[in-house]
Amino acid sequence: MRSRTTSTTSPSKAKLTPLVPGKEDPNRPLVELTHVEKHFGALHVLKDINLTVAKGEVLVVVGPSGSGKSTMCRTINRLETIDSGDIRIDGKPLPQEGKELANLRAEVGMVFQSFNLFANKTILENVTLALIKVRHMDKKEAEQLAMDLLARVGVDSQASKMPSQLSGGQQQRVAIARALAMRPKVMLFDEPTSALDPEMVNEVLDVMVELAHEGMTMICVTHEMGFARKAADRIVFMADGQILEENTPDEFFEHPQTDRAKDFLSKILTH
Repeated sequence: MRSRTTSTTSPSKAKLTPLVPGKEDPNRPLVELTHVEKHFGALHVLKDINLTVAKGEVLVVVGPSGSGKSTMCRTINRLETIDSGDIRIDGKPLPQEGKELANLRAEVGMVFQSFNLFANKTILENVTLALIKVRHMDKKEAEQLAMDLLARVGVDSQASKMPSQLSGGQQQRVAIARALAMRPKVMLFDEPTSALDPEMVNEVLDVMVELAHEGMTMICVTHEMGFARKAADRIVFMADGQILEENTPDEFFEHPQTDRAKDFLSKILTH
């Protein structure tokens, strides 16, 4: 794993230490997918997926559209079910439903292509809602944490506004703050910049790079190759529902091993 630069974030800003009870095996992967299979009808979208992600690792998943990247990402917090195989978070199998599944989703933060903010609530209320309802945090304490996190992502001045009053980049940064507020063990990003205007992409990627530098465990599905080079510890290349390559960013971009990866990179890096 590549070394991280030390964060220069102000100590007054909210800490992102996950809520981790009891003792843990430091060598146990935080996320494990074993022989995962998934069909949508006759379409075989995930084919024997085997993957582990260590605590503090930044894994970036790349590949052509339709390769199964987003589906794989969504199975990790059970937004998509699987047909067979096993997925574990911190050694525990994914719950099927009910309160345990809700608790899992609190520990596995997710940021989508669309921002999914509540349109009828202010930015501050969007971040505090789950803290109060799920974590049962006192409202004042929740608001303080929310403001700290909104400051971290650079939108604290927008706290009293409604989502429709913010730009796409600002809304996506609010979505990141909302996910971080739950102090997740791992953050999933499913093409978080694909719905943004080009000039708004970097403001979201900058937040993600800072999180990577702070040691947040992250799984990022993205087409942003600059981010992949800069922030990833490991690149996973998917095509046709399979993982075809895993390597460091330098090795993947400079020495791709498969013809499929070479073809993908030749197309995406020349534009």
